[in-house]
Parts: sequence; C-alpha cells; structure tokens
Amino acid sequence: MYKRILVATDGSPLSDKAVASGLSLAALCGASIVALKVVPRYPRSYFEGSAPLNRDEVKQVEQRWSESALKELNTVKQQGSDQGVSVKCVVAKSELIAESIIATATKNNCDLIVMASHGRKGIKRVLLGSETQHVLTHSEIPVLVLR
Repeated sequence: MYKRILVATDGSPLSDKAVASGLSLAALCGASIVALKVVPRYPRSYFEGSAPLNRDEVKQVEQRWSESALKELNTVKQQGSDQGVSVKCVVAKSELIAESIIATATKNNCDLIVMASHGRKGIKRVLLGSETQHVLTHSEIPVLVLR
C-alpha cells in the first residue's frame, strides 16, 4: 500500500501521537518513514522581532535549534527501530512550515504525509494559522491528519 511515509512533528504531545500512529501504519504496511521537523531561521532584523546578535551568535542559536530537532527525531528513529521500521531523519530550516513539509515529502518520494492538527478555530486559527490546512490544500500527496 504505502512505501514511504512522511511524518511531520513539532514536538508537541499531539504531534507525538501522530508519530506513534504513523510508525504503526508503517509497520503494518512494511513502509519506511521520513521523520521531519521544521525549525525556523533566526530573525535577521529588528522588523522581524530579533535582538541584535552578531553573525556567530546567530549561527550558534540556529545550531542549537537544529541539534534539538535532531535529538527529537532520533527518538522517533529509536521508536521506529523498536517496531522494525526504517526511519530517515530530516531537519528543514525554514519559516514556511507547510511548504517545507510538502517539499520534503516530494523530494523523498513519499506517498503519504502524516501530521497532527491542533484543531484551532475562530480567531486562534486566524492569528496562529493552520499549517495542516495549508498542507491539505496544497499537497498532491495524500495527507492523513490526526487529532
């Protein structure tokens, strides 16, 4: 059925449930997993809300964010190993989360995207956005949304 499944995580408890479901589905299908965490780039100007840091300090901050993301993804990799599922870890650096999810799924020839939805409605959805909704409406790859 599925051969390669992208599982997007943000480290939240809800996202952890989606990861567990994605791993279980992959184990049932004999599929491999591409585990993705998108980390932002550090803001570069006052208009973007950043504090004045020099270039080396910015690199250190971004490196810490990437290392933290890789640590989370290695936990997913270990969970996959426990279930006999091969997991490839990918850290993407971008402010465009939904686009990064779709691009990574396309690049890795994934045939399913699994992600969580926080189910925000009303003003919260307007203010906080919906990356899941964006992926659903723009992806040509099927998307499994878990709540």
